Amino acid sequence: EENGHQNKRLKSDGDEEDAEDQNKKSPKRKIVLLMAYSGKGYHGMQRNVGSSQFKTIEDDLVSALVQSGCIPENHGEDMKKMSFQRCARTDKGVSAAGQIVSLKVRLIDDILEKINNHLPSHIRILGLKRVTGGFNSKNKCDARTYSYMLPTFAFAHKDHEVQEELYRLDRETLERVNKLLACYKGTHNFHNFTSQKGPRDPSAKRYIMEMYCGEPFVRENMEFAVIEVKGQSFMMHQIRKMIGLVIAIVKGYAAESIMERSWGEEKVDVPKAPGLGLVLEKVHFEKYNRRFGNDGLHEPLEWTEEEEKIAVFKEQYIYPTIINTEREEKSMANWLNTLPIHDFNSSAVEMQTNNKNSKKSSDLEASDGCGDDSD
Repeated sequence: EENGHQNKRLKSDGDEEDAEDQNKKSPKRKIVLLMAYSGKGYHGMQRNVGSSQFKTIEDDLVSALVQSGCIPENHGEDMKKMSFQRCARTDKGVSAAGQIVSLKVRLIDDILEKINNHLPSHIRILGLKRVTGGFNSKNKCDARTYSYMLPTFAFAHKDHEVQEELYRLDRETLERVNKLLACYKGTHNFHNFTSQKGPRDPSAKRYIMEMYCGEPFVRENMEFAVIEVKGQSFMMHQIRKMIGLVIAIVKGYAAESIMERSWGEEKVDVPKAPGLGLVLEKVHFEKYNRRFGNDGLHEPLEWTEEEEKIAVFKEQYIYPTIINTEREEKSMANWLNTLPIHDFNSSAVEMQTNNKNSKKSSDLEASDGCGDDSD
């Protein structure tokens, strides 16, 4: 039924194909792969064909698919040929524990083992399922769940001197954090939480189902906590800005009222938390599962059997990377030092006017070259 090759498919499915059919003539099947990866050192998930300057997760994945014999070499150059689609386009440095990609491959023997043999250890394919011929992992996805792991000293009030390793989050502050995170639930206009979207752009409206911060825990003498957020879909930098704004409020740099303002039409200066702690946890296919999950031909896209492998991967590659990088590079501590630079009170229009006025006055005073030209 797929491209008119129904008989051929039934035959190949029925007799499991002889060894000689494991060559280039073996039919391609639409599948999904469950991926986990540590994003440190990568410029995001999505491949930029023709640009070898910035390495992405898909560069390594496509290379492994070609080398293992799942796809012909020319499919690596033109990914449309294998109907490739990723569920979420994770940004630079962002990791994933449950990314899903859909594509057409040759179903060779020991396929997962062969693909993983050609991947670095910090990228793993943890599962594979057959799906319908027209399946597209991005379009069929109902919701995505991300987590954000951060050191709890990020929530310490700006007026309190804290030693990062000794700081422990108190119950009252955690409750305040959760009260603020819960404000994001529902549909809001998030144009201030991404770039290049105006306040009247319909695509800036997004639906958030759940957002909360879990109980803190200590790793390597430093206390961390994990914020989890489930939403229909997210725009570039949206989650990092949602978390950045809550941190700014809890630390005392911004008033709580800025949240309501940020969903309005005016431009609000929303700080963007570091990318390091962000992890794509899970993608949800409830509608697809209801329709095809129990039709006797297809499996539901649920990964309960792979949960242990996912947990092991996170403990081995994702959490240690976040913790060690935070300790060595101090990405959160350095970012917190930039919060006083943000202007949380005035709108962008006021800020631009102020900038222009200050520029004019500095020009009149025969500027010594110290004028601020940043946007």
